[in-house]
Amino acid sequence: MHCPFCPHEDTRVIDSRVAEDGSSIRRRRECPACGERFSTVEQVEWRLPAVIKSDGRREPFDERKLRVSFEKALQKRPVPAEQIDAAVFAVVNELRKSGERELPSRRVGEFVMAQLKLLDQVAYVRFASVYRSFEDVQDFREEIEKLQRDLPAAQTLDLPLEDTAPKPAKPKKG
Repeated sequence: MHCPFCPHEDTRVIDSRVAEDGSSIRRRRECPACGERFSTVEQVEWRLPAVIKSDGRREPFDERKLRVSFEKALQKRPVPAEQIDAAVFAVVNELRKSGERELPSRRVGEFVMAQLKLLDQVAYVRFASVYRSFEDVQDFREEIEKLQRDLPAAQTLDLPLEDTAPKPAKPKKG
C-alpha cells in the first residue's frame, strides 16, 4: 500500500486486529521512508445484484432505499432499531447468497415481506398493501387471513376484544 504522507510505494504492517464482529481487520501500518504511521481497514467487498424495476430499468442495489422501506412500514410500531438493522442485514445477505448479477424488484420485495412478517404483522400488511397494490378492503382481509394461516398460533397477536377474565360465580340460592 502507498504511504498517504509521502510518495513511497510500500508500507509495512506493524499490527493487525480482527473487529469484534469478525467482518473486518484493522491494520496499523508504517512507512519505512518517512516513518509516519496510519491505520487501514480491510473488509470483504460484496457485489450486490442490480435491481430490475417493473418498467425494465436496471438500478444498482441501494441499501439506503431498503432501510427507508422498512422504516416506513414500521413507522409508529414497537420494533427496536436493532431488529430493523438485523432485518435489513438479512435481506442484504439473501441478495448476496442469491449469486445473481441482477434480480427483479419483485424478488427483493418478497425478501422484505418475509422479514416484516417476522418483525411485525401490522407493518407486514402495510407493506403488502402498497407492494401488491391492494384495491379494496377484501384484499386486506385476504392478506390478513393468509397471514393468520401462515404463522404459528404462538406468534399471532390475537388479543381478546372483551375482558375474558373468569367472573366470580354467583352464590346459589336456597
